[in-house]
Amino acid sequence: MERKFAIVTDSASDMPEEYFAAHDLECVRLGFLMDNVLYGGEDGESIDTHEFYEKMRNDKAMPTTHQVNAECAKEHMEKFLQAGRDVLAVVFSSGLSGTANSFFVAAKELSEKYPERKVLVTDSLCASMGEGLYLDYAVRKADTGASLQETYDYLEDLKLHICHIFTVDNLFHLKRGGRVSAAVAVVGTLLSIKPVMHVDNEGHLIPIGKAMGRKKSVKALFDKMKELAALEEGDPVFISHGDCIEDANALADMVRAAFPGHEVVINYIGPVIGAHSGPGTLALFFRGTHR
Repeated sequence: MERKFAIVTDSASDMPEEYFAAHDLECVRLGFLMDNVLYGGEDGESIDTHEFYEKMRNDKAMPTTHQVNAECAKEHMEKFLQAGRDVLAVVFSSGLSGTANSFFVAAKELSEKYPERKVLVTDSLCASMGEGLYLDYAVRKADTGASLQETYDYLEDLKLHICHIFTVDNLFHLKRGGRVSAAVAVVGTLLSIKPVMHVDNEGHLIPIGKAMGRKKSVKALFDKMKELAALEEGDPVFISHGDCIEDANALADMVRAAFPGHEVVINYIGPVIGAHSGPGTLALFFRGTHR
């Protein structure tokens, strides 16, 4: 069934490029600066994701990221309004970036400029493929023929059921972003303590546990999923990784065995998220009873 409105999102969802093309989605790209080179965004250079993580590992490159600004968000939404289409924007967590606020500012200006059109923004309170999973539910709902308002209301009811469970391999990247203290990073690294974290109801990264060593931390993600999962028929499960595909595949095998019949989709954590989480991050996303 033909979709009744345009869907605009951002690249923090870490979805494959072919997904945006296949589902007729407008993607606004966040960018980052690394080694004095601008990547991504509207005008930056491109970089292979594996190469990005290799530079973080070997060159000790410390990228810095920048959000989508209001003018950029406005430009990407306005062209649909000019063509007579309403717009739904599905955007990166306001708890982690100012991108959502930029979209809200842009939507307010556009609503005043095009009073006959509707522009709605849903702050996903999600990150990486958690946002991607939320986006996928938006696409599925819209493609049933649901109206803009029906799809928006559905997403608002859904968002706090999109569970994010993840672990990182190196605590120093979280320290750099202010997520853990320097002392915790040093002790945790020496003792091979791996944090288990989630994204809470305000869209912030919050520690919820820890595991000794990598294998136990991967298993801890799966154990948390078994505790929280509330999958319905046809629900997919998403896994994103910071250049650690073997661990992602091992986690996917656990999920497939425990939840047969549910598609498991694996993709990289993109550079904008990976700049803060670092190489070796592994994340699991699914519909649950609560976050």
